[in-house]
Amino acid sequence: MVAAERDDPVDRQDDARAGAGGGVPQAADDAPLGPYAAAHLIRTSYTAGLAHADALRRLILAGEIDPTSPWTLLCGALENFATGLWLLEGSSRDERRRRALSLWDEDMRNRHQHEQDTGHLPTGGGTTGAQRRADIRAIADGLGLAPLTAPKTHQILLAAAPAAGLTAVTVCAAWRAASGFAHGRYWPNLRASQPRAAREGTDGVHTFALVIDEDQHRPLAEHCHTMLRRPQERYHARATAR
Repeated sequence: MVAAERDDPVDRQDDARAGAGGGVPQAADDAPLGPYAAAHLIRTSYTAGLAHADALRRLILAGEIDPTSPWTLLCGALENFATGLWLLEGSSRDERRRRALSLWDEDMRNRHQHEQDTGHLPTGGGTTGAQRRADIRAIADGLGLAPLTAPKTHQILLAAAPAAGLTAVTVCAAWRAASGFAHGRYWPNLRASQPRAAREGTDGVHTFALVIDEDQHRPLAEHCHTMLRRPQERYHARATAR
């Protein structure tokens, strides 16, 4: 069942400010979410993205670049920066809250699975991932939000890219190639590289010499930089808005 939209004059005023690019108080968005505030997720996403980007910087300075690591690190950076922006850019206060609680819900689903895998039970009055999921869903129901859904990375990218002034399909294509490298897939070696030579073997199998350099990395790095700047600007506007 999809909950009906609430007609709150303050929410409508803040939604209009958000649509015009103005600063909407992040604290107002997060007030009823308790420990499951969007601000926590925005900061952790931003920090994780920076850690990935800085790891790449350190690899470059050390002169220890390999064919896979830059893609893996840029992929992680892009996903994190896009997640922060996705949380900030919901079209309404209800939608921003729903996104935050959906991500928390998925976070606690993974926690619950890990607790089951390891046989771990919180001690000292701690709550399990399953109990926290119930708390999150109770908050969502109490706010009359639409049902929570597990966020998918490509959906986050598709929504975040236009908010950063980027073309969604272009960003997703760059991310998909990077994800392919990160997970050891074969196809990105052909699609995201420059062929330089080919040799046919006696068995009819061709061997290709492929080059992957900064020309292939640059578009993805530029997407990351744009996705880094936009959440910085939006979060600063939200954090300082009154």
